Amino acid sequence: MSLFDVYPLYDVTPIKAQDVWVYDATPTKYLDLYGGHAVISIGHAHPKYVENLTKQLGDIGFYSNAVKNPLQVALGEKLPLQANCPGYQLFMCSSGAEANENALKMASFVTGRKKVVAFHNSFHGRTSAAVAATDNPKIVAPINAQQEVEFLPLGDLDALAAVLAKGDVCAVIVEFIQGVGGLDISTAEFYEGVDKLCKETGTCLIADEVQAGFGRTGNFFAFQEYNVEPELISMAKGMGNGFPVGGILIHPSIKAEYGMLGTTFGGNHLACTAALTVLEVLEEEDLMAHALRVSDHFKAKTTEIPQIKAVKGRGLMLGIEFDFDTAALRKKLIYDQHIFTGSAKNKNLIRILPPLTVQNEHIDQFFEALKIELNNL
Repeated sequence: MSLFDVYPLYDVTPIKAQDVWVYDATPTKYLDLYGGHAVISIGHAHPKYVENLTKQLGDIGFYSNAVKNPLQVALGEKLPLQANCPGYQLFMCSSGAEANENALKMASFVTGRKKVVAFHNSFHGRTSAAVAATDNPKIVAPINAQQEVEFLPLGDLDALAAVLAKGDVCAVIVEFIQGVGGLDISTAEFYEGVDKLCKETGTCLIADEVQAGFGRTGNFFAFQEYNVEPELISMAKGMGNGFPVGGILIHPSIKAEYGMLGTTFGGNHLACTAALTVLEVLEEEDLMAHALRVSDHFKAKTTEIPQIKAVKGRGLMLGIEFDFDTAALRKKLIYDQHIFTGSAKNKNLIRILPPLTVQNEHIDQFFEALKIELNNL
């Protein structure tokens, strides 16, 4: 085998996708309620997305950041306005891990400090500082472990206050809805308290919106459910609808200097076109409001399944929790019911992260399939 074998793979080979559907060569049609880790935001092969990227590729697909790129300027103007983050400045990269890596680096530059606070069950990426801030020792190599990171319980303001009082923390990084960890959410009091403590101690607050951003929760960013103002906002996944795009929004109080950050592929012409198209479709099709409506329908349907012990998350970033390991159930959903869902660090949880174009009828299909497979267990 020539591929480095680090992924356990399901025996499914997609060759085509359209909106919420994925097709293999047989052809079997699969309902995609996972969106490739929350990446597909406006639906697979959205006509406007295909048209815009095809045209851009015919003009120019890439050149380096050593020259002017009007598409970057357009995105830098449109994104903060549409996201209701006026005044924030955009730096682009190519993935969520890179976004968090650059956010952590920027926080260290700004504060002159190097320690990071993260929270239990966090996931922030697989690069150097980002993986050190991820609460999974199995994926942290010794070279990453030299980073100074302290993990605290999500929701414990007293513990955070005690750590920040020492004055050596550059950043507190938090997912306002935990993704890989299992869709856990703390309280408004906690999140707003974190922001207040960060402001009082000169610590940068990093909102990790890599999975939750771009309308998935019904807000543009998950942190906007609360009265907080992060210094840095990281994003990726749904930003490009499948094209590798990432970035950070940087608070206007932070001043740029040449050489602070850099990237080869970030902000290329195709990436900017992908992100601009996602913003356009989100607005034109009112997908954030749609996500909340479908979410309400989803939550109502869960009441028909007595085996569901808890419903977690918000918008179309959802989890349903059982009192057993769901690995076998997820396999049955894929192979017998032809529905993609996601797992989490919490083995009893199924993650639901569909394209934001998903409809109530697709949710109904999922719950009918779930009833069948639960009865067969």
